[in-house]
Amino acid sequence: MSISNETAPTGAQTAKPRPVTLLDVARIAGVSTATVSRALERPQTVAETTRARVMEAVAACGYSPNVVARSLRKQETRLITILLSDVTNPFFNEIVRGIEQVARENGYSVLLADSENDPGQENAYGRLLATKRTDGMILLNGRMPAGLQLPVEKSVDAPIVVACEYLPNVDMPTVQIDNIAAAKQATAHLVGLGHRRIGFITGPVWNVLSRDRLYGYRDAILEGGLEFDQALVVNGDFSIQSGIAATKSLLALPAPPTAIFASNDEMAFGAIRAVRDAGLRVPADISVVGFDDIRFAAFVDPPLTTIRQPGQEIGRWAMANLVKILGGEQVTDRRLLLPTEFIVRGSTAAPS
Repeated sequence: MSISNETAPTGAQTAKPRPVTLLDVARIAGVSTATVSRALERPQTVAETTRARVMEAVAACGYSPNVVARSLRKQETRLITILLSDVTNPFFNEIVRGIEQVARENGYSVLLADSENDPGQENAYGRLLATKRTDGMILLNGRMPAGLQLPVEKSVDAPIVVACEYLPNVDMPTVQIDNIAAAKQATAHLVGLGHRRIGFITGPVWNVLSRDRLYGYRDAILEGGLEFDQALVVNGDFSIQSGIAATKSLLALPAPPTAIFASNDEMAFGAIRAVRDAGLRVPADISVVGFDDIRFAAFVDPPLTTIRQPGQEIGRWAMANLVKILGGEQVTDRRLLLPTEFIVRGSTAAPS
């Protein structure tokens, strides 16, 4: 269906069809213009049958909203920024997918901002939100960009949601897992197999997840009746290369470990590589456990025992609550802990 002016008199230049308006869509759908606007901009707030009628009317009359004009009028960009520390880390893939799914459903586009663990880059991306060049931000990096200059030690109502990690002393919507409990479960698995010297590869020392996973490792060691040995704890940075370097350090100890728990799967892959380079076997000589259950974990040799995080669910919750904030709704469930799953595969066994 098209809506146009009456045919111009013979010999006169043909009049251009007038633009289809929101009012035209509303008349065809039999609803108010406000309902049409909500159906297009915040579809989750409109009943499914009503939303279907509106979309049929949009298709019938060929309505195309002037996104630029609308954004200028409302000071909106319809753009969400995802701030992460390392875009090459495959752990983020499923989280970003979940975010994008909900963003598309609600008419938002997504900008991936890779800070490369550089606070200066984080601050630069933070200024996108401070200067309203993006409507909201999802933090996957574990740090608040200093450029946002947000208050601390109280509730923050800015359009920001934290995912995977959390910001101490700042009350803002956060979705995460219980990293202490998950790391404790992974370490307890190795203790239960009979390992008495268990190496641990941490993430970056400034990262809150690194600290929590270290706490879980230490708790399982002590509750298993073993002595906590600081020499068995080596720092990494979540990369495969750091996993290789950390494992070489552990194997060089006078009494090397018979098992290694790495704070993420990539470092666990590095551990497997270093063990093999040393002429040893996994798990016959050294067991290895990872964390995250990224896609490749089931396909390395041997398949990796690891903690599975619900990546897509984390991303969907984060974006859904950011949409609520942008729509003026209050997020009452401000901190959500999602369950993990411990996956036992072929990289762990009793010590030989």
